[in-house]
Amino acid sequence: MPIRQLPSHLINQIAAGEVVERPASVVKELVENSLDAGARSVQVDVVSGGQKLIRIRDDGKGIECDELALALSRHATSKIASLDDLEAVASLGFRGEALPSIASVARLTLTSRAAGADSAWQLEADGGTISTPAPAAHPQGTTVEVHDLFYNTPARRRFLRTERTEYGHIEKWVRRLALSRPDIAFTMTHNRRTVLSLAAASDRETRRQRVAKVCGDAFADQCVCIEHETDGIALSGWIGLPTFNRSQPDMQYWFVNGRSITDKTLSHAARHAYRDVLFHGRYPAYILSLTMDPAGVDANAHPAKHEVRFRDGRRVHGVVSQTVEVALQDTRPGGHNVAPIRMTRDSVFDQARMPLHSGPSTAAVRETLAAYGSMATAASFLEKTDPAAEIPPLGFAVAQLAGIYILAENSEGLVVVDMHAAHERIVYEKLKRGYDDRGLVRQPLLVPETISVSESEANLVERSGHLLEKLGLVVDRSGPTGLTIREVPALLKNADAESLLRDVLADMSESGNSNRIDDVSDDYLATMACHHSVRANRMLTLAEMNALLREMESTERADQCNHGRPTWTTIPLSELDRLFLRGR
Repeated sequence: MPIRQLPSHLINQIAAGEVVERPASVVKELVENSLDAGARSVQVDVVSGGQKLIRIRDDGKGIECDELALALSRHATSKIASLDDLEAVASLGFRGEALPSIASVARLTLTSRAAGADSAWQLEADGGTISTPAPAAHPQGTTVEVHDLFYNTPARRRFLRTERTEYGHIEKWVRRLALSRPDIAFTMTHNRRTVLSLAAASDRETRRQRVAKVCGDAFADQCVCIEHETDGIALSGWIGLPTFNRSQPDMQYWFVNGRSITDKTLSHAARHAYRDVLFHGRYPAYILSLTMDPAGVDANAHPAKHEVRFRDGRRVHGVVSQTVEVALQDTRPGGHNVAPIRMTRDSVFDQARMPLHSGPSTAAVRETLAAYGSMATAASFLEKTDPAAEIPPLGFAVAQLAGIYILAENSEGLVVVDMHAAHERIVYEKLKRGYDDRGLVRQPLLVPETISVSESEANLVERSGHLLEKLGLVVDRSGPTGLTIREVPALLKNADAESLLRDVLADMSESGNSNRIDDVSDDYLATMACHHSVRANRMLTLAEMNALLREMESTERADQCNHGRPTWTTIPLSELDRLFLRGR
């Protein structure tokens, strides 16, 4: 066929293939337009999973009468006017493709009343034909009705799933958008039944209530609010405690400058922050918003704007990982509820230091128990009987069960502590601090190791030699595809240097950064901590048990052991009363 210009309606239908994947895509695009218009309240009405009707109503600024028809034209937008605007996009929509694309595959009615206008105006679009605007009754704001989606593209309609499935996708997007803008009220109905009603949230408590309605009470009860800004990057939101984890990453929400996205750099940063507090194979839950200069984010990296590209991904990764990690440090008994308990004596591990490079040692455990005995005095038991004394989060020990568990009593009821798991976390945190205080020490290899890599990996080593040195790796390029490893971190001198370097290069290729050295080092330290911890079936005195409880309360991340298992739990008195039918 000869080359010819495609008709505008066909162009819009082709564009709709990128913008309008399913009814949920329509809801997302139209609600984002409402948010860009300054709406304070958004109502979403859906019939038959969005296949028959999608209606979005807002109370935003509205559209002037003479701009209604233009709003349905391709690449017509009020959100950018120059290349500078495009390079620093602050709005959710900016291409001017959503409305004309939707109108090309559905019957669309657009009704709007601009701020200060005497009346509203309405026009209809059907099969590429746009009617003349006519007066209509409507408050300030805009309503878009989309009828019979894909009625003129039967091939696309055949790919739609069941009503229940399509509605599920719509609900997912509305909940995401509601999480991104807690200051906006959202209402959603399906088949004329209200399924979601969220009032605008103005403070932390009302935001938590919205989180509970969207993500469930279990998450809201086990999450921590974080608000931190550094280096021009602000991170805020809610992170689930390690006790609330998932079998898959289905409750991980990222918003960048208000836009809901998925991003490998951000996901990797969060996963790294949770690395030694989650059980193997489990995933964290979080709702996090990243706010930064729009010029540092490319929002045009994906046709449906589901992904972004950072100009400095390494800096963003570092800020996110460090912020979440610091917030998780306080996951210890009473850490997020009461002030941390300060020990009046030197820490037991300051008295009984354990060399980083020593092997398993029963002497170290004996020294630990001796130090516990010297720390615990009769004052612990005097405090227990003194009504004026504040009961610590883990209370006071009363017994040891099966040589494994410490039983204690606190203000809530019965506390059960896994003795070995708790002590393992205490030792691990002490070893990490000692390792960090000394700094990263490199160990020259007696015989440098030469490996073969791809040319792109060799080029990466040349470009990132300074970063590799910070990680403790000294690597030279010995040919187009050859590398020579000369030095490695001293702690990892017995590790497989080739595998370590290949893993680091893979991380750097994907995200521009690597935490592989930290992760492997932590694995070594965790193994040492396991061997230096109090084992099961070792009988402790009450004094030693109380000293261990006090040490847990002052140790970061003490709620989990090094492998992510819980170290303690509480059985409330109310639960014990229920078991024994008390009060009935």
